[in-house]
Formats: sequence, C-alpha cells, structure tokens
Amino acid sequence: MEDLGVAMTDFWKMRNVFVTGCTGFLGYWLTEYLLNEGANVVGLVRDFVHQSSFYRFRLNEKITVVRGQIEDYFLLERVLNEYEIDTVFHLAAQTIVDIATRNPLSTFETNTKGTWNLLEASRRNQPLVKRVVVASSDKAYGTQEKLPYTEDSPLKGTHPYDVSKTCADLIAYTFFNTYQLPVCITRCGNFYGGGDLNFNRLVPGTIRSVLHNQPLIIRSDGTPKRDYIYIKDAVHGYVTLAENIERLKLSGEAFNFSSENQCNVMDMTRRILELMGKKDYPVKILNQAKGEIKDQYLSIEKAKKILNWKPIYSLEDGLRETIEWYRSFFGLK
Repeated sequence: MEDLGVAMTDFWKMRNVFVTGCTGFLGYWLTEYLLNEGANVVGLVRDFVHQSSFYRFRLNEKITVVRGQIEDYFLLERVLNEYEIDTVFHLAAQTIVDIATRNPLSTFETNTKGTWNLLEASRRNQPLVKRVVVASSDKAYGTQEKLPYTEDSPLKGTHPYDVSKTCADLIAYTFFNTYQLPVCITRCGNFYGGGDLNFNRLVPGTIRSVLHNQPLIIRSDGTPKRDYIYIKDAVHGYVTLAENIERLKLSGEAFNFSSENQCNVMDMTRRILELMGKKDYPVKILNQAKGEIKDQYLSIEKAKKILNWKPIYSLEDGLRETIEWYRSFFGLK
C-alpha cells in the first residue's frame, strides 16, 4: 500500500463498504485505501481489464467481487441487502468525453440510469445504508461565464457527458429532498496519477508518448483551461466527506475538490515535458476536439471550511510520482 499522505483512523475498520467502479482509476486507489483501513469491501466489476491496477495488484483477491453492471437494479438491491452495506461509493461511470459524444445512449444508461438504480436500491435498504457518496464531475456545471465554479453554480450541461452528470446530480438531490437519503456529491477537477490507463487523457497520454518516443498530439487547440487533482488527494477528499456525512449532517450537499492549480492544455504538457527532461519535445496540435467545455476550474472554499480538507500534493510533486509510476509500468526503470 502506497502512502496516501492522510491520517489513519479506525472509522473504516470492519465497515461493509460497496464500491461501484472499483476497477477504475479512482476505484483502485479508493479500494486500496479502504482495505488498508480495515474495511470489508464489496466491489461491482463489469469487465476484466487485466492491465488495471485492480488486477495487477490483486485487489480482486482481497475484496468480495460481484460481477455485473450498474444498469442491473435488482443486482444492486441484492448486494446492498445481502452484504449489509453501510457505506456506498458510487464511482461506476462512462468517463470519456469522446466516447460519450460518439455514443450518448450508453453513456446516459451508465451515468444517469446507473445512478438512479443505485440510489433507489440504497433507499430500499435503509436504515442499513448510512451514507452514499456519488462521484460527479466539474463537467456537471457546463459552460458558465462566472468562474471558478462554486457548489451553488447552476447545473447546466450541454453535451452528452456533462448532461449525464448534470442529470445524475439532480437525481441525487431528489433522493435526498424527497426521501432523506444520506447522499452527498463530489465534483472534482481532472484526476491524474499512476494507474490511469485511459491514454487519450492528457497526462497519461503525454507521458506514454514521451516514454516511447512517439508523436505527441494535442486534440484541442491547446488553450482549454482545467483544474487537475492528484489521485491521492482525491481519495483523501472522498473518504473525508464520507466520514463526516452523518457527524456534520451533510446529506444533500455537494463538494468540489481540486488542487486550485488551473492551467491550460499546453501549459500542462510543458510541465510534464520539463519534468521528464524533454523540454524541446515536438508537439502537434490538431485543434479537432468537439463537445468539450472551454474553461473549467473549481473553488474548494467549502471543502476547506466545512471538511477542513485541502490538497497535500503540489502539481510538480504529483506529476513526478505519476511519471515514475508509468516508467515502472512500462518496465523502463
């Protein structure tokens, strides 16, 4: 278990926790943390992705694996009931903007229907289920003139991916306001860190291209500005929120998590290249990205004030660890 840089408590010891999307990038890191804290983890697994950290580091041998899909309501209801789940982390989603644009229906099925399935199953399994954390995204805010986004910013996605998240968030609010379900929502900047195998994302894609001396291609015009948050800081945010839902009476609330380090695509690319000692590496800009929001970044004042949470890692420190992880992954150490 790698050190996440967060204080250990006994909050999770012997708790029954259900993690959807446990084989994904965030899912792996969160599941590993929960196991290290002594939780009994049940994970929903759709596909066997043999290169994922979840399988490479054999977390499948340390948790209860349930094979199935988030679209299967009756499976979710059975899992929550039979494993007497106390806490739910809902991470399962189709997370790639390009895929959502090409196939919006499957994205809506997973991101929106999957969310109402899980929330309804959680409602029907109260009072066993005491807290639900729904993973949303800064994309749920859509395009807005006023930045940074705060949790009070209106939810107004316009393209398939961000609309799927806007809808899921509103559904979560509905389940709290109508049924008092103890649900909270997280909205994060762009995750980066070791274990992300979606190489069409900027950080892992850039690192892989440079490590293999392949062309470095930017799909956009290089100017979109984004927040980035190191994966260990994100896990810290998720568990801090979950630990405080009941204690601080936070049900129905949303929280932004980011590093508050905004930079555009080209700036991020340059930082990675400099840390890899490839400052003059050629970059080809395609300017072909479609269905993406121009500028997005978050205020985390609410998380700081209420949860006493703040990021631990600087962008440079997080990127250094990330680069070393991929060097090891590709056997280049």
